[in-house]
Amino acid sequence: MIAISLMIEGQNGLNWPRWKRLVAEAEQLGFAGLFRSDHFTNGQGPLLDSLESIVSLTYLADHTQRIHFGPLVAPVSFRDPTILARQASALDDLSGGRMILGVGAGWQEREHRMFGHDLGDIPTRMARLEEGLEALTRLLRSDEPVTYHGRFFQLEDALILPRPERAGGPPILIGGTGEKRTLPLVARYADIWNALMVSPDEFRTLSGKLDELLQAEGRPPSAVRRTLMTNLTFAPDRESLARRLHLTDAGGSSLDDAVASVHATRKNIVGTPEMVREQIAAYAASGVEEIMMQWLDLDDIDGLRAFAHTVLPSM
Repeated sequence: MIAISLMIEGQNGLNWPRWKRLVAEAEQLGFAGLFRSDHFTNGQGPLLDSLESIVSLTYLADHTQRIHFGPLVAPVSFRDPTILARQASALDDLSGGRMILGVGAGWQEREHRMFGHDLGDIPTRMARLEEGLEALTRLLRSDEPVTYHGRFFQLEDALILPRPERAGGPPILIGGTGEKRTLPLVARYADIWNALMVSPDEFRTLSGKLDELLQAEGRPPSAVRRTLMTNLTFAPDRESLARRLHLTDAGGSSLDDAVASVHATRKNIVGTPEMVREQIAAYAASGVEEIMMQWLDLDDIDGLRAFAHTVLPSM
């Protein structure tokens, strides 16, 4: 069994009507979870609606009963980890233990420049992420006051009250595939690892390296759940898929070749229900326990329903 969740890019036009509709559909259609990016704005092009992430997740927590949820991911470059720890703990309690706290370094230059946040170079971002994770995990997992003095974040006899109802608070998710910095942080701090657009073979290799890092940290491989985020291009039949891929031949080998090419080069899930089920099965065999499917068209509810009705029952 592999869990199938939705992931949407909130900076690309998300507003309240769209979010409320997506929340209701994800809950009713049987998806395991609903995740969203956390950005002020899109990276380039015209500015679009971008509903504030924590507020939107609060709505989800209070208007669903089943699905899990969270940011993919909240950047510590503009999300102070002390505030984020309090928010995540409260959301987890509000939802009855369904919050997943995805945490990242931050990367988009446009939003940081527009709103006055210092992004920094990559070494700075990774150092800040490590400190942010240290502060977050101490605040969530310690029932005693925490003192921590870092370069970016400071704690002095700090204690979150009320304490999280779930022991240790919501699980921490870290996304990425970097072997030098990201995977060691996963091994040290994370409960969930989220790989980004890799092939099944690449996932299996990286997962094995994570096992080694976990063992070096004194943690069993089972301590970290293995997940994947990738883009989904779906159509209910070959004719519709050919149009989506801008092809004229839906019956011959050209469509199959195009699907294989997109799947191999972009590391995306792409195809008809049968094709998609086969690709998902390959990821499951490589050790993926949950896939967060990136659904870019926020208004394509018919397509979302078609995917749910034809793919989810067999997962």
